[in-house]
Amino acid sequence: MTAGEILTLTAYFAERERTDGRFLAEAMLDLFGDHRVASSVMLRGIASFGPANVVRSDRSLSLSEDPPVTITAVDTADRILGLTDAVTAMTGRGVITLERGRQAPVETAAFTDDGSVRLTLHVGRRHRVGGRPGFLAVSEVLHRLGFVASEVFLGVDGTVAGQRRRARFFNRNADVPLLISGVGTPAQAANAAAELAAILPGALVTTERIQVCKNAGQLLAEPRNAPAGQYLKLTVRTAEDSRHDGRPIHRELIRRLKAGDHANGATALRGIWGFRDNQRPHGDRLFQLARRVPVNTVMVDTPPSIMASFAIVDELTSGQGLVTCEVVPAMMALQHTQRRGTLRLG
Repeated sequence: MTAGEILTLTAYFAERERTDGRFLAEAMLDLFGDHRVASSVMLRGIASFGPANVVRSDRSLSLSEDPPVTITAVDTADRILGLTDAVTAMTGRGVITLERGRQAPVETAAFTDDGSVRLTLHVGRRHRVGGRPGFLAVSEVLHRLGFVASEVFLGVDGTVAGQRRRARFFNRNADVPLLISGVGTPAQAANAAAELAAILPGALVTTERIQVCKNAGQLLAEPRNAPAGQYLKLTVRTAEDSRHDGRPIHRELIRRLKAGDHANGATALRGIWGFRDNQRPHGDRLFQLARRVPVNTVMVDTPPSIMASFAIVDELTSGQGLVTCEVVPAMMALQHTQRRGTLRLG
């Protein structure tokens, strides 16, 4: 891939969803591997509900039987758009989105709105820096440069530099994909991209426009509207031990959104490492009762639905968390023969 505009395709569905007698996740990742997609990663969620209103939670037995998953594929616009018909044809039930971004180097002049971007790094788990796992070095770079938050997500399958990599029970799973995300300013992202290129040559680094709505309980701005025919993605960044009235924020958010009549779905993803604000990068520790790993709860919906969801998010994040919003130019929700939305880009 050369530097320039890229597209990110993300599919949200249940892990046991099938297509032509195979698991949908396996078929979709085979497709991305066959077409040598630059980066793709499958993440297992810990809570979700979707257009069919099936709730899956890390408290229920249904999670171990059929957890929510997301599969994200990143490459040039031509390659991703060339695969959308095949992806939608194999998906019986789920949600698929397309998002625009840019590959590093970061052009700070391209981001003129609220001065915030999401930087995403796609690497394999085997990447090491100075004998240590590469994700530790990336987290330290982002923290030192002043990023407001960062999360590391460990994939179970995907492609790294166009090559298929998957976790297996009887091996070390040394090269499954990692997805590292950080929120900062364009200048911070440009500096980070330069440093990361030096310590992790060949890693795919992308940036997307983002709006910071809340941080540490402080309301900074309500989500902006999206252009006609486009959608919004609202992400609530908390920790697994973050509580509202004694309940985990991500679980309560899923429950409250499901109980309402406006939200079409949400997915909570658990990371393995990260930080927010001035915290040092951290993850799980031995003998620790409460898990401090990051959790991102993601909602993609129409602007009116996102605004209604934001009222719930605002209440639940009254004292902590980072809330961001992004424009999603294309989304399709599939329920067998029923389809809503389109993956055609305006």
